[in-house]
Amino acid sequence: MIYCDTRDSTRKVDFKTAVMQGMDPVTGGLYMPESIPVLPRSVLFRNISPSFRDIAFEAAKPFVAGELPDDELMAIIADSYPFTAPVAPIDPTTYVLELFHGPTCAFKDFGARFMARVMSWFNSEESQPLHILVATSGDTGSAVGSAFHGVPGIDVTILYPTGKISPLQEKQLSTFDGNVRSLSIEGTFDDCQKLVKTAFTDAALRSRLRLSSANSINISRLLPQAFYYLYGSTLVYERCRYDSKLDCPSLIVVVPSGNFGNLTSGLMARKMGAQIRGFIAATNANRTVPDWLESGVYSSRPSVSTLSNAMDVGAPSNFERLSHMYSLEEARKLIAGYWLDDQGTLDAIRSCHSRTGYIIDPHGAVAWKAWDDCRSGALSSLLSGIPLSANEPGLRCTKAIAPEWARDCADRNCVGLLLETAHPAKFGDTVQEAIGREPSMPERLEKVLSLPDRSIPMPADYAVFRDWLVSNLD
Repeated sequence: MIYCDTRDSTRKVDFKTAVMQGMDPVTGGLYMPESIPVLPRSVLFRNISPSFRDIAFEAAKPFVAGELPDDELMAIIADSYPFTAPVAPIDPTTYVLELFHGPTCAFKDFGARFMARVMSWFNSEESQPLHILVATSGDTGSAVGSAFHGVPGIDVTILYPTGKISPLQEKQLSTFDGNVRSLSIEGTFDDCQKLVKTAFTDAALRSRLRLSSANSINISRLLPQAFYYLYGSTLVYERCRYDSKLDCPSLIVVVPSGNFGNLTSGLMARKMGAQIRGFIAATNANRTVPDWLESGVYSSRPSVSTLSNAMDVGAPSNFERLSHMYSLEEARKLIAGYWLDDQGTLDAIRSCHSRTGYIIDPHGAVAWKAWDDCRSGALSSLLSGIPLSANEPGLRCTKAIAPEWARDCADRNCVGLLLETAHPAKFGDTVQEAIGREPSMPERLEKVLSLPDRSIPMPADYAVFRDWLVSNLD
């Protein structure tokens, strides 16, 4: 498989180069497959349902063809996924894809563990260490740190914004040792991301250090996220006819969205054959992409802090991939934009729990509210020509640019698959404020609380960051 630079399509590399570089060091562009293969229906739809690992193996093969032997790929997948992505039905037309069953209780485990093992395989014959730089707005850092901890020949530096992630998330990040360390940056996630991107385009620094990324800007972290869309959509289609009594309903996947890597993976899975009719990009007040879908103008902005902090991204990196895959007009046919404020997020946690008994985290709650509004009249009103109120939470589109699946949803011929991207225990204070009690905490999170903090404070200054890299990693 050939991978192209999103900023210069003439710049083409193989899978190994795309993985080990992370992004094009000359243009700063991101790598995308030259083409996206379609999986045979026999892979996804069998008399006996395929396992998550089966789907992951079949989905990954064409992307690594000629570079990773099948037996090595299967070994990587088996080692990456001792867990799966169960689907929980919470009402007759709503399913939750639980992506928090990995070691750090967040969806980032799916991408990070695959990426770490692929990088380790490619790096095994190198004499110099590979230095991973990763910016995080919440769960990415801990997933990457966990995935790479103890991996020989690779070390990891995690940048996170001071005071802008949950206390438990920070504890997960600040307690690594050995080949993984964290920097607490005085700024926002966008500041962290800018430091990392600047380092990648610093030719003098790259001449001294082998650098790569582990954010969703790295294609090897983005690709495996498509696995659970393929798997989850297959599970829903198998059972929705019994739950909803609907004949061939449209499946709408609702994606809590921040840096937009997760939604990009879903769009890739759809191209690969996942039976997904459309998507709702569910964001918080950092609604850059919903505003783009509505107005046609992309305008990045400084991020603002919210209760759903992993989505606090004002300049999403993967917008570059999204717009590489689809024009504005094409994106509008598939994706509805939606945003929710903090009060709405608390209300959504409360609503989901009181109506279904399911305890959902603040990110999944934004998805729940987006889905519930769409199936309960918001799209019907939109198609009737009722205008949206400017700057208020909710759908960000008009009748003229409604997605192609809007009529299906208005006619109640849709089922929704909500991505629950993190365990609610990671946001215990917020959940308790909403429903009056904290969710139970998995044992693997409880263990983290007793570990010592080791993070290093640092200003959002590239010169300081660069000097620290040279002094500590060179």
